[in-house]
Amino acid sequence: MQPSRMDTLNLRVPLTVRLFGPILKFLLEARVPLGPNRLVVIRGRKSGVLRRTPIAVLRVDGRRFVWAPWGEVNWVRNLRAARRATIIERNSQDEVMATELDAPQRVEFFRDILAPNARRIPCGFLFVRLIDGVDLNHPEEIAPDRRVFELHPIH
Repeated sequence: MQPSRMDTLNLRVPLTVRLFGPILKFLLEARVPLGPNRLVVIRGRKSGVLRRTPIAVLRVDGRRFVWAPWGEVNWVRNLRAARRATIIERNSQDEVMATELDAPQRVEFFRDILAPNARRIPCGFLFVRLIDGVDLNHPEEIAPDRRVFELHPIH
């Protein structure tokens, strides 16, 4: 079997992000507001255990998205399998269904949604480049290796 592009690319979560993740999770569990970051609860694809993961939830024009700068990480695999999640935001919880975007939709997401949003935030574009390792000036190049989900409320 041929390795996928993701297998050969070997995206890795930077050490600073791996070290800060538990701190971010602790603060979010304490309901400290941290910009777009939320606790997202997703059922494990193998264990069935509910996993709480700090993830930035991007809200644009009434739509919500999550994206994985480092490719096929565990929360991506779990969300793909479960197709459902709970977003915990301060004093509320919201049940959502997740739809994974295909390659052309991911290009549109990076070009038409994330890049303009990042440009509106002071140092946002630079933050995405430095912390997430993504150059939003080239959405066609970054889209194949990053996963994006749109989150739809369950009524």
